Amino acid sequence: MALLLTAGVLAIRPVKAASSPSGPAVVSARDIAAGSVLSPADVRLVQVPDSLRPAGALSTLDAAEGRLLAGAARSGEPITDVRLVNPPAKVAGSGDSGKSIVPVRLSESAVAGLLHPGERVDVVTASSDGGRQVLASMAVVVTVVPQETGSGHGTATKDGPLVLLELPSDSATQVAAMSLERAVAVTLR
Repeated sequence: MALLLTAGVLAIRPVKAASSPSGPAVVSARDIAAGSVLSPADVRLVQVPDSLRPAGALSTLDAAEGRLLAGAARSGEPITDVRLVNPPAKVAGSGDSGKSIVPVRLSESAVAGLLHPGERVDVVTASSDGGRQVLASMAVVVTVVPQETGSGHGTATKDGPLVLLELPSDSATQVAAMSLERAVAVTLR
């Protein structure tokens, strides 16, 4: 009878699960748009079982702060190295005084789908004499911000896809100024 009673108690008593090894992982604290520079308010540190932590997951908040998110992230999503522009983008105050990041709206929306962070492109526009003018060579794509719905469908509009390009500062100024006057396109390298 005692054995039966002991078996009954053991059957209804919760069995403490063996704890699996875990470690810290950086996750998004809220929904974050593509192209966002991560701030302390955007990320938090949680403990995640090693078996559930994705490869390349960041393990410190410092590793995420100031980095550029290449694609949108949902709240609670682990931030991995491939989700961030690599190498870290030179954003404002990062110390690379010779480079600037310039936002450019492309005249052809379909081209944005071909661009990925780290690719090199030339920035071109139509010249006043009907030819073409190269505004900058070997610009680095930092990120492509998804286009809002209901926009250009491949035509030149002010609502074309936004691309962030890293350029030498003097070229960035020229590209930014010219993109205010004329449609801008890129050629892939």
